[in-house]
Amino acid sequence: MSDLLVLGHDDVKRLLPMDECIELMAAVLADLARGSVWQPLRFVVMPPDEPSLMGLMPAHRSAPEASYGLKAVCIFPGNRMRGLDSHQGGVLLFDGETGALRAVVDASAVTATRTAAVSAVATRALAREDARELAILGSGVQARSHLKAMAAVRPFERARVWSRTAGHASSFAADAQAPFPVEAVESAEEAVRGADVVVTATSSPEPIVRRDWLAPGAHVNAVGSSIPTARELDADTVAAAALYADSRESMLNEGGDYLFAVREAGLGPDHIRAELGEVLTGAHEGRGSRAELTVFKSLGLAAEDLAAAEHVYAKARAAGAGTAVPF
Repeated sequence: MSDLLVLGHDDVKRLLPMDECIELMAAVLADLARGSVWQPLRFVVMPPDEPSLMGLMPAHRSAPEASYGLKAVCIFPGNRMRGLDSHQGGVLLFDGETGALRAVVDASAVTATRTAAVSAVATRALAREDARELAILGSGVQARSHLKAMAAVRPFERARVWSRTAGHASSFAADAQAPFPVEAVESAEEAVRGADVVVTATSSPEPIVRRDWLAPGAHVNAVGSSIPTARELDADTVAAAALYADSRESMLNEGGDYLFAVREAGLGPDHIRAELGEVLTGAHEGRGSRAELTVFKSLGLAAEDLAAAEHVYAKARAAGAGTAVPF
């Protein structure tokens, strides 16, 4: 019998600080591009007439130490009205030599931090060096994590935030802990116009960003939609952009922002310039010019969850953190 380590929300937040997670995500995305991490397309359970869903996301790493990971996460959009994160679940970490279950890690905390960290990696790789104005669409868990992540990779001078519920945007701005002013604005257009970097972190099924709002040379992190039937960007934005994916396979099967543009603007798979990991390894180019519009479509990868769980587990073991349960 061996101990199973249970790592809750507070454990993860303490053991996975944003600056560490950014470097961790850069490393695992590069490993994914090199082929040392393997993941299939996630399996999604979507019962008929049910607004919630469950996602199952397995991954395997062969080096430097072998391990398996499985994130089982339920997404309940109505949780926002309950004051809860819409993502609920756990990341299971298995020993790569024996298959023994080593840890159960809070998936909500992992998802909040690693998703924003990946956007930070994309921003560092693709946004202009002189980016100073930030727009965040959304005011929930991901919006808050992204504010911290964006501040870690560019010296922004100001940010504008918009939410479909004006009071939420106002609370976000008032509570923001950022090294620059954060202002709540009344429309998505007002937030986006003039922004050098735009983060979309909403649950909207319809476009909230229009191409003609975006400044020349802007970079967009499209985060909110992770299913084929929802999008935050209009087809003109996707068609005009140098488009980057966390995973081509995920984009072609799950990326609503891309899939709607395929139908409406006639795009094909060759419109995806590269995976982010390919940019990080130098296999593909990043931004082509100062005026180029770049879009990173984040869908969330099992490899990212595996890397986060490995990191948190190793730190917890060293620090004696978490709760050990005979298993």
